[in-house]
Amino acid sequence: MPFATVNSVKINYEVLGDQGPWVALVSGARRNMDEVRGLAILIAKAGFRVLLHDRRNTGRSGLSLDGEGSEFEIWADDLRALAGELGISRLIVGGSSSGCRLATILALRHRDAVSALLMMRVTGGAFAVKRLSHIYYTQYIEAAQRGGMAAVCDTDHFRDLIATDPTRREQIMSWDTTRFIEVMNRWRTNLEAGIDDPMLGASEAALKAIDFPVCVIPGNDKTHSIAVGLDVHKLIPGAELHELRKDQLEADLIPMDEWVANDRLAPVVIGFLNRAAAKTA
Repeated sequence: MPFATVNSVKINYEVLGDQGPWVALVSGARRNMDEVRGLAILIAKAGFRVLLHDRRNTGRSGLSLDGEGSEFEIWADDLRALAGELGISRLIVGGSSSGCRLATILALRHRDAVSALLMMRVTGGAFAVKRLSHIYYTQYIEAAQRGGMAAVCDTDHFRDLIATDPTRREQIMSWDTTRFIEVMNRWRTNLEAGIDDPMLGASEAALKAIDFPVCVIPGNDKTHSIAVGLDVHKLIPGAELHELRKDQLEADLIPMDEWVANDRLAPVVIGFLNRAAAKTA
């Protein structure tokens, strides 16, 4: 797979399809691009070019504690820079869960680069914020406080990063523990600041001001509740709504591949992409 250096970080990316409008599709949590590859293949077969990538500190992309603002703002800026590096002036951006959050932040921060937004499994509410705050940041802060960067290397996510590329252990061990904790604290504070917003990553005012095509596909677990998806849809002028699951579950999290099968999800997504592409052609 090719790499591009953007914002001083090497980003692993892949393009599926060789013609048609551009779509960037982003995975959830800190998972690599493989989570959305199956959907991306179907979108590419429908006549689109799909940009996949591993965000910094995920998959095969580079590791870095640099950057200003929240982790999701940094990720959004990286994707914007990657698109520019590839000569993509405008694209439809979408994702699931944290990928939805990144896509939304990208659309709000870089309006000129985005023609439409696909929001799958929108995240919001106190339960989601408290759960994700611990999963994304607190566990690493506590590990660093307990045993320095060696303890961080033993956490699941960083262990997986090292398994993908063993040379990463030396890089992680070279990070200053105090700075690592400071960065994780900053990212955690930014995440928790959205606890009263309709969704993580966007205020009510920002959602109401959206002036481009949007498709909302709510999730149905406690982290991506149906209610949050419905509330966000109501705030965005002219947004499409597609409820593929109406059974709100008590599970903290349903993996994306257990949420909706790609053969059911793809027709809805491709239909929206076609309508959005026609409006912005």
